[in-house]
Amino acid sequence: MPLMQTGGRTRLRFEKDMMMSVRSGLAMVALALAAAQAGPAPAADLSFTLTNNSGVDLTEFYASPVGVDNWGSNILGGAVLATGASGQVTITNSGDACDYDLRMVFADGDALEAAGNLCNSGSYTIN
Repeated sequence: MPLMQTGGRTRLRFEKDMMMSVRSGLAMVALALAAAQAGPAPAADLSFTLTNNSGVDLTEFYASPVGVDNWGSNILGGAVLATGASGQVTITNSGDACDYDLRMVFADGDALEAAGNLCNSGSYTIN
């Protein structure tokens, strides 16, 4: 290419900068599309310590966000939380819910329903 005057070099540099800008823009669009296809981030899990001071073994434990009319499955999954014992409970995919309705079923057949904020203290004690 023959030597160009200053104005020509400026134009050539401008065109080169525009091509770089277009490539960068296309890369950004591709990244945004990939992120959108990946879907939302998975909801966080909520973990807390459950302590049974009721005097009777706990055979079932259910937790449902306040306002949801479904207990879901037994969180203990067939295990028993003996009286005086504690265990770590994890509610998967809890999102940002902290206030829960709780249902506890004991070995003697009694059931107890309560409500609590499971985020603030990191524990829940059955008395």
